[in-house]
Amino acid sequence: MKIQFTDAAIAKINDKIAGQEGHLKLKYDIDGCGCVVSGIPTLWYVTKPDEVDDVTIETNRFPILVEKSKTVFLDEELKIDFSTSSNTFQLKSPGQIINGRMNFILFPEE
Repeated sequence: MKIQFTDAAIAKINDKIAGQEGHLKLKYDIDGCGCVVSGIPTLWYVTKPDEVDDVTIETNRFPILVEKSKTVFLDEELKIDFSTSSNTFQLKSPGQIINGRMNFILFPEE
C-alpha cells in the first residue's frame, strides 16, 4: 500500500497535532454503519498503536497506522489531501474520491 500526503494536508495535520506525541492512523470506522463493508475512513491521532491489528505504512511525510484487517477495503494507492474550501481532509485514490469530507479526531476514546 502506498499513501502520500499533499502539502496542504501536511500543514493542517501539523497545526492540529501542535507537537503532541502520538501516531497518525487511517481508521476504517464502522461504528454506527451497520456492517463492516459500510465503514468510513477517518484520520485519528492516537496515543499508541493497536498491537494486534495496526501496521505502519511509510509515507512521504508521516508514518501512518492502518488496521491490517481493514486494508481489503482500501485502494493500493492513496492520497490524503486537505480542502480549504470545505475545511476537511480528503482521501483519494487514482480512480475515486473515497471520502471527500474525512474527519480528523485527536486522541479518540478507544
